[in-house]
Amino acid sequence: MPSASELDAVTVDAMGTLVELDAPADRLLAELAAAGVERPRDEVAAAFLAEVEYYLPRTLEGRDEASLADLRLRCTEVFLEHARADLDPEEFVPRFVAGIVFRPLDGAAAALRRLRRAGLALACVSNWDASLGPQLERAGLGGLFDDVVSSAQAGAAKPDPAVFATALGRLGVPAARSLHVGDGEGDRDGAAAAGLAFEPVPLATLPERLGLGRLS
Repeated sequence: MPSASELDAVTVDAMGTLVELDAPADRLLAELAAAGVERPRDEVAAAFLAEVEYYLPRTLEGRDEASLADLRLRCTEVFLEHARADLDPEEFVPRFVAGIVFRPLDGAAAALRRLRRAGLALACVSNWDASLGPQLERAGLGGLFDDVVSSAQAGAAKPDPAVFATALGRLGVPAARSLHVGDGEGDRDGAAAAGLAFEPVPLATLPERLGLGRLS
């Protein structure tokens, strides 16, 4: 793998690399209860998993404010149907969105700060809808990146190299001096196709792997 001195930029995947879901079943259970619907936790968890299965192949559809609102409505409809909750999906959308909270993985924020101190440009590159930037802000991570590129904004999802090319173009950095960190084959294969080096998770240990040392 390259050393930090051989790099100008690091791109980072989001889900599973940078952030994880924060108790979605419990949060959605509370949102349903606030709307007057009581359901067993396991049923709410299963309904959320059904929504995730619906959402993941459709991330590209939430490319702007209007299309994202439509995607969120459809996802809410899927969740409510599987939760057997007789609620107006349009009215429940804000509660559903409020129940989907992400938190930084252990050591991720500290690792990003160390990479920034080493002079590396940083971008988050993820298969996500247009809400990626706001979600990172909500998780307390937005200020750590020079740019945030979702697959929906790029019009292509990993492993398509186009999403990486979009990020590197915005950063003004060549692929040969860039590295991507991720947790899946789409990250590894997409980085290779785009000409970036690749390192697997955990992000927390990346500074040491790049030779920055514990005190950098």
